[in-house]
Amino acid sequence: MDFRIELVPLAVTDVDRAKAFYGDKVGWNVDHDQVVSPELRFVQVTPPGSACSFCFGVGLQMLPEGSSQFIQVVVDDADKALAYLRERDVECEGVDEQPWGRFVYFQDPDGNRWALQQIVVPS
Repeated sequence: MDFRIELVPLAVTDVDRAKAFYGDKVGWNVDHDQVVSPELRFVQVTPPGSACSFCFGVGLQMLPEGSSQFIQVVVDDADKALAYLRERDVECEGVDEQPWGRFVYFQDPDGNRWALQQIVVPS
C-alpha cells in the first residue's frame, strides 16, 4: 500500500494576500480558487515539480486559528533555490550548510515557515 501526501493545509489570515504571495511572489501554481459562499473559499497552490499541494481559505477549519506550519521541501540545488527566491524578492536567509543538507529558509506573511533542503550525501 502506498501512502502519498498530496495536500497540506496552511493557516492564513488574509486569503488574497496568501494567494498573491504563493502564486505571484513565490511563483507556485494556483490550482484552485473556489468561492462556494462568503463563508467558504478554497485555494490550492502547488510548487513546481511537487506531488503535494498546499491549501488555505475561509471556513475550512483544518487548523486551529493562529497556528502556523513548518514545512520542509527537497530541492536539487540550494544555491539555485536561493537565487530563485531572491529574484522574486522573497525575503530569505542564505544557504545554511549542515552535514545532512544545505538549507534555505523563508516564511509567508502569516508566519508559515519553509525550509528548502538540498540533500547532501556524506562522503
